[in-house]
Amino acid sequence: MLLACGLLVAGCTDYYEIPIETPIQPKMDVTGFQRVLVAGFIAGGTEDLDPNLETVRLLRSQLRTKSPLRVIEAEVLPLVEIAGDGKEIKENGATANTPSAPGAAGLTPINASAPADGRPQANGKPAPSLESQIKTEKDFQKYDKIFADVSYWKKLGEEYQNPLIVTGTVLFAPQQTAGFVTREQEVFDATGRRRVIPIRAYMERKGFMLIPKFIFIDGRTGATLYSETFREEVLYNAQQNTPALSSYFELMDRVIPSFLSTLSAQKIRGTRVLLK
Repeated sequence: MLLACGLLVAGCTDYYEIPIETPIQPKMDVTGFQRVLVAGFIAGGTEDLDPNLETVRLLRSQLRTKSPLRVIEAEVLPLVEIAGDGKEIKENGATANTPSAPGAAGLTPINASAPADGRPQANGKPAPSLESQIKTEKDFQKYDKIFADVSYWKKLGEEYQNPLIVTGTVLFAPQQTAGFVTREQEVFDATGRRRVIPIRAYMERKGFMLIPKFIFIDGRTGATLYSETFREEVLYNAQQNTPALSSYFELMDRVIPSFLSTLSAQKIRGTRVLLK
């Protein structure tokens, strides 16, 4: 009887939810900068979209509304072409030809509305682009020295009034997997009661992985201030046909909050339940 009364009182207890915000301090001190330049990325993994172009567009869009820094509008740098195959980068980290801005040294920057194609070969067929040769994280290694080229980034910074420069690498690649996975299944017993039980089933799945590495460079000195790598993946049923661009944005949605928290304080919103 006492237990029943206690449960009745507990069931009648009033409660209400209040919104709360948890501040997250930035990982970098950017008070010395007024502008930010998302320059471009060494990117590859798929020909279904241009990860360099899409990443620059997305980061600039997010920074315009969620960062105190003014976003510089500029052509997207074709860093893969600038770095070449790594042979023109000297052992001391300086490039033999250091284009300081779009169009310099005979390089044509990637137009913001269309990706660049491979140059035609003698037989008239387009040559494979350098981006198409990047399939794994290991393929980025031969391009690493461009990020250590202090003179290149300092000269680029001078062109845009010494901003904070955002660059790095982006691998967005398809993947397939097969094996046993656990999923939930509804069952009904003899009395008609519904239960959900976990079962293991063999399943073939396909999807994409996204591995962006963001490098933040001081445009005043050309020195690297901070870098961070993220790894995300999404898998679907093998019969499901999901466009690459949709998967890219789905994965970037997971990365963007951490990227923004590098530059400015962010707030995580939630609720807390209080009893009267």
